[in-house]
Amino acid sequence: MPQEIERKFLVKGDFMKDVYHSSHIIQGYLNSTKKSTVRVRVRDDKGFITIKGKSHDGGLSRFEWEKEIPVEEANELLVLAEPTPIDKTRHLIKNTDGIHTWEVDVFHDANEGLILAEIELGSEDETFDRPDWLGEEVTGDKRFYNSFLSQHPFTSWPSI
Repeated sequence: MPQEIERKFLVKGDFMKDVYHSSHIIQGYLNSTKKSTVRVRVRDDKGFITIKGKSHDGGLSRFEWEKEIPVEEANELLVLAEPTPIDKTRHLIKNTDGIHTWEVDVFHDANEGLILAEIELGSEDETFDRPDWLGEEVTGDKRFYNSFLSQHPFTSWPSI
């Protein structure tokens, strides 16, 4: 089974000078349970459907299956999504180690004010450089999963 291994962090500083590519993402959840999530996403002009399994090892890894679908179909499926869709801009940044890429998500609308950085790894114990703008690690904190943010938007939280 394909596994996703990633670490997630809050962002505390200015990362924009390091961005080499940005894209707009809208995603919604057709199903979100403790066992799995089914997500539909429109990223710029492409559509995707993704199934993710339950997290293992403190949130570091989980099953992930993704397939590109026509963007028109993705937009049709978004109508069926649970409230609230996730709207964000994803910025890509090459890590200083020359191996990894950071995905920095700046959230909009109901999750305005939240900025998260993720790095995908080849193994759970793989090391990586940490840029100065990286804040507190939130890997495994379910509050920062997009499926949770969809149901409990960041703007409704008490201050963190």
